[in-house]
Amino acid sequence: MAGHSKWANIKHRKAAQDAKRGKIFTKLIRELSVAARHGGGEPDDNPRLRAAIDKALANNMTKDTIQRAVDRGAGNTEGDDMEEVVYEGYGPEGVAVMVEAMTDNRNRTVSEVRHAFNKQGGNLGTTGSVAFMFHRQGRLTLPEGATEEAAMEATLEAEPEEIETLEDGRLEVVTTPDSFGVVKDALVEAGLEPTASDVGLYPDNYAKIEDVELGQRIIKLVDRLEDLDDVQNVYTNADFSDAIMDELQE
Repeated sequence: MAGHSKWANIKHRKAAQDAKRGKIFTKLIRELSVAARHGGGEPDDNPRLRAAIDKALANNMTKDTIQRAVDRGAGNTEGDDMEEVVYEGYGPEGVAVMVEAMTDNRNRTVSEVRHAFNKQGGNLGTTGSVAFMFHRQGRLTLPEGATEEAAMEATLEAEPEEIETLEDGRLEVVTTPDSFGVVKDALVEAGLEPTASDVGLYPDNYAKIEDVELGQRIIKLVDRLEDLDDVQNVYTNADFSDAIMDELQE
């Protein structure tokens, strides 16, 4: 779990930067609309929409803004030309990278994604080249002091996949995407409201990155990809050393 724990810290840092620039709202609105278009506008019946709403609320988006985005998607009145695409590639030294995008112009997006990979010493791969290394999960980080016994008791009927221990000793509940909302509700009801929660792609195994310069190159690639307007999420199997994490804090 070391790799996931550190990668989560980097994602939070990036999200904070995006929030300052207001950029994260554009991506959240796009996700809300597309989730509603594909699964309907009722979050109780649409796990993907429920996760998107939770993420939007966590980023201080107003309920009115969220509802307008959902209404647009559910009513198919705007943004119908947006389609979801996933790109797979390799970063420096062959680390695996997954890129989720929403676009109205595939040619533009693939060109920009390819350029970002090439610019940072990576390369865009073919479909299936690294996807087998990842699978989609919901993950909910519990507050400090929460016990495994309490978490198991709270989520027994919701049936999470497992409960794992992070590097700092906190617990994280792992779910399928479909059971994410049910598990989160059970935790909140039991007084174990998660401090962080998300549904995303997670690798089965992580590649340990010890060299600081290499780690910086990988992070620059991720930053460059996430700065693209069409890109929603970027995932990698890189597990950064403590030295690299310390560099990020400076």
